Amino acid sequence: MASGQDSRTNLTRHPSLDDRFDPGYRVVDYDPSWPQLAAAEIDRVEAALGALAVSVEHVGSTSVPGLTAKPIIDLQATLASLEPLDAYRLPLEQLGYAFISDPDSPDYRFFALPLERPRTHHLHVCVAGSRQELRHLAVRDYLRTHREEAHAYGELKRELAAAQPQDRLAYVAGKDEFVQALERRALAWSGL
Repeated sequence: MASGQDSRTNLTRHPSLDDRFDPGYRVVDYDPSWPQLAAAEIDRVEAALGALAVSVEHVGSTSVPGLTAKPIIDLQATLASLEPLDAYRLPLEQLGYAFISDPDSPDYRFFALPLERPRTHHLHVCVAGSRQELRHLAVRDYLRTHREEAHAYGELKRELAAAQPQDRLAYVAGKDEFVQALERRALAWSGL
């Protein structure tokens, strides 16, 4: 692909998105080391992206103190633009991240570390001010301040993991309705 070419027209669904069984899949109690692990990885990502990064933040369940989670650190890198893809894909690959392309998600790019499961980090790359950026931040901040919501979400995760051990896709599907409603509440709470 040419350096300035729009990558959206060339995205194909990465096969790992359809991996049903993940031998490393589990839900665990909150680990107080997660913020430090995230901070160290944020430093690496910021150094690799340089001026491309508007911000890099710890998001997802591991960013909410006390929340049960899969032990995968989720980060969000906010950029001014998703194009050209190679401008950030190549530096992230140098850190060991794999680009997990998905034409069904044109408003963000997803990277995983490592490519093979079990994964330790997920990196969501989005545009500053986009719905993708705002929803991740709103949900994180909402769960940090609404402990009863975080507790309910954690209980759902435990139930799903117990019902379908190692079935990653069943876990994702099982929490989808809850997460969509949670996002709506979080966005309304944050005034978005």
